[in-house]
Amino acid sequence: MIDPAEQVLMRPTPEGSAKTWDELHQEGMGPTQQAFLDLVRETKETKHYCPDVIWGNLQTPEYVRAMLTLVVDFLDTPRDIEAGVEARTARAELFGKDGRTYKTLLGEQALRCNIGGSSVMRGQLNRLLESFALPGVTLGIIPSRAQLHVFPGNSFGIFDGQRVEVELFGEAPTLTDDAQVRIYEKAFGLLERSAVYGEDAQALVRTELAALGP
Repeated sequence: MIDPAEQVLMRPTPEGSAKTWDELHQEGMGPTQQAFLDLVRETKETKHYCPDVIWGNLQTPEYVRAMLTLVVDFLDTPRDIEAGVEARTARAELFGKDGRTYKTLLGEQALRCNIGGSSVMRGQLNRLLESFALPGVTLGIIPSRAQLHVFPGNSFGIFDGQRVEVELFGEAPTLTDDAQVRIYEKAFGLLERSAVYGEDAQALVRTELAALGP
């Protein structure tokens, strides 16, 4: 059950109405991913936690295509997958611009979760290795055997310390209540304590690349 303090994103449309993420999903991946791209463009400081999959801003087109295909098949929504791929991959153009910063935590499972097959994953992991050097990006990986200081939870993003987007199978709540945002800030801080960075994080990626074979 969603807490009464939680607010669902209301995105203005050209006609002056407003739509939730769920309503946008029913229109297709193009409108949904464009709305998220608009949010990313407006944000200067992002914190994101993904325990099981690669963070959207770092995904290759092939990985995005495979991921959105899974989403469309599950939700039975319009199959405008290429429009979704274009909007999601456009987020990468914002790295290094206007002082934006991105603190990102991935679970080690995100390196192993097979989205799209071995070829797609090989390309995605190579892209991830390049991402450690992206301007404004602090990328940490939480080893699967690392001691945790908070239970793992679901993927979430914190935008300029003012709103949280939580990723669920069903509703995708947007939280703007100060108390709720503080809870997720606290969770992110505790998850950071379990992460490794730099060479140690890259070594985990290289291990998974080697496991995929040539």
